Amino acid sequence: MSAPNTAAGQTGLLPKIERIRHELRRRQLTVLSAVSLTPNMIRITLGGDELEGFTSLSAGDHVKLFVPDGQGGTAMRDYTPRHYDPHNRTLVLDFAVHEAGPATQWALGVRPGDPAQIGGPRGSQVIGGPIRAWVLIGDETALPAIGRRIEEMEAGVPVTSIVAVPGTQDEQTFETAAALTAHWVHRTDATDAAAIIERLRDVPLEPGTFVWLAAEGSVAKAIRAYLVGERNHPLAWLRASGYWVKGKADTTEKFED
Repeated sequence: MSAPNTAAGQTGLLPKIERIRHELRRRQLTVLSAVSLTPNMIRITLGGDELEGFTSLSAGDHVKLFVPDGQGGTAMRDYTPRHYDPHNRTLVLDFAVHEAGPATQWALGVRPGDPAQIGGPRGSQVIGGPIRAWVLIGDETALPAIGRRIEEMEAGVPVTSIVAVPGTQDEQTFETAAALTAHWVHRTDATDAAAIIERLRDVPLEPGTFVWLAAEGSVAKAIRAYLVGERNHPLAWLRASGYWVKGKADTTEKFED
């Protein structure tokens, strides 16, 4: 077990969190492909001329996807822009199949040529500054953001990921120039933080390490409490979010002081 990190982040400077607003508009797109990336992840590629001007500056961004709610109306759900190609005007979204909501049903049934509508991103939260290393923590709902962040990192940047997934077949590989150490936690209960925290105990949190985490709300809260309480990790070097909350549709939580 690593010793508590009482000096984490005390590099003389703090990370820079910049919030950038974007033009908010809806875009009518077309499904180009839908493939099963892993047993519990569907990758859908969207395209269309209305992607002209699309901007996503951070792996923490999200777009609103508009899908039928099954009752004659429309539901909105948040998804990470996994990859955007401005030259070909294509946008990749990954869908974690973790519940039977309207967006999951749409992703399971969609076919190439089907229409799709998105809105946003409304803005980007860009994290920078004197960051020496990263620790990225989450479950499969955070995997699109974690994967994108890993792949966009500069060469040689030390990054450790800890991701909880149902099983070995749900693990992913990333093409990155960063110095990646990937840990996979196989779990049965997505609302239990114990297995992630146990793996995290052996991960060093040296000064200048930024921790980004997203999972089910109670899990994110428990991991955040462990990092701040037991590891003494400075809040300025931590961002935590509940990407979903058990029993509540389309609900997110943020934990910022």
